[in-house]
Amino acid sequence: MKGIVGRKLGMTQLFDEESGQVTPVTVIEAGPCPVVQLKTEETDGYEAVQLAFDEVPERKVTKARIGHLKKTDTKPHRHLVEFRGTSEAVLGEPVTVEVFEPGDSVKVTGISIGKGFAGTIKRHNFSRGPTSHGSHNIRKPGSIGSSATPSRVFKGMKMAGRMGGKRRTQVGLTVHSIDSEHNLLMVKGAVPGPKNGIVQVREEKRGGGA
Repeated sequence: MKGIVGRKLGMTQLFDEESGQVTPVTVIEAGPCPVVQLKTEETDGYEAVQLAFDEVPERKVTKARIGHLKKTDTKPHRHLVEFRGTSEAVLGEPVTVEVFEPGDSVKVTGISIGKGFAGTIKRHNFSRGPTSHGSHNIRKPGSIGSSATPSRVFKGMKMAGRMGGKRRTQVGLTVHSIDSEHNLLMVKGAVPGPKNGIVQVREEKRGGGA
């Protein structure tokens, strides 16, 4: 499993001078992410590689994390992320954008943009009610269940509530290009999360249930 942790910088366009084609890409500042732990089936019950991202002063992390990172002589980092599966990563060495190549299929995970409290029309794409003849049901959700039976509202009912701010994974993306000098990864298409949001980039094995 190839993976890396990064920060979403935003979107831009890349132009191909030969074909004149415009490609929308998301720019991700990915890594370098030092490998701080390798988990195995024998010791942990599953295989995974743990990466660190976003170096910070020692005062900004807990003593427990400092002790964990010192096992591999790694400086304090804000984020620790696991990537499950077998990996060729070496303990203590950094993972850079060079693990990916242009054309690789990837999936990106991040926290979607929070939109606050929203009604059912915005949150669940409900249709509105009539706006004339004294209607009082213009943007209301409508019936959420009968009164006598079952005398309660079922769990999971689509209603108004907080929208966004959830962990989401965008699949079917492609690596357009990489800039190893500036640790930049250009991914074709949009990825979840706001600008400067933390994202996880994994390889996607299409058709294999990655």
